[in-house]
Amino acid sequence: MSRFIFTFAVYFLIWMGFTTSFDPQELIAGAVLSLIITFFSYKSFTDLGLSFLNPKRLFNIVKYMFVFIIALFKANFDVAKRVINPKLPINPGIVAYKTKLKSDTAKVFLANSITLTPGTLTVDVIGDTLYIHWIDVITKDPQKIYSEIGEQFEVILKEIFE
Repeated sequence: MSRFIFTFAVYFLIWMGFTTSFDPQELIAGAVLSLIITFFSYKSFTDLGLSFLNPKRLFNIVKYMFVFIIALFKANFDVAKRVINPKLPINPGIVAYKTKLKSDTAKVFLANSITLTPGTLTVDVIGDTLYIHWIDVITKDPQKIYSEIGEQFEVILKEIFE
């Protein structure tokens, strides 16, 4: 039941964000539409339901956003340097990144975070292994790959989803 309520609340908040109206007709239409969509999707929307909204998770979500934004800026500057100065080394390749995350949702967030960071692209996820195209493969050592590409994301995602 908490998954249903959580999903409904998220959809309704999205409706409110798009309409930005407190007109009763808008609210009723949003509630009805959110209820219909929730009915069909709540089982696959989240594994956690309302337990997702505990203070520790919310703190880690905010922390994750800051870590992601910092990584995004660093990666953007790195790629920009390589574009501006073509003499900088580039050694593209695909590496296997072994994740310690168990939740499929956490793996999706990790894969998307890696993909959104310039210079890396998650090509495939098979079990606990993410195959990542890396603009400059600096090592083949699995532990070094883990620490260079996604450890900073994974530590916080573990706190949020597991």
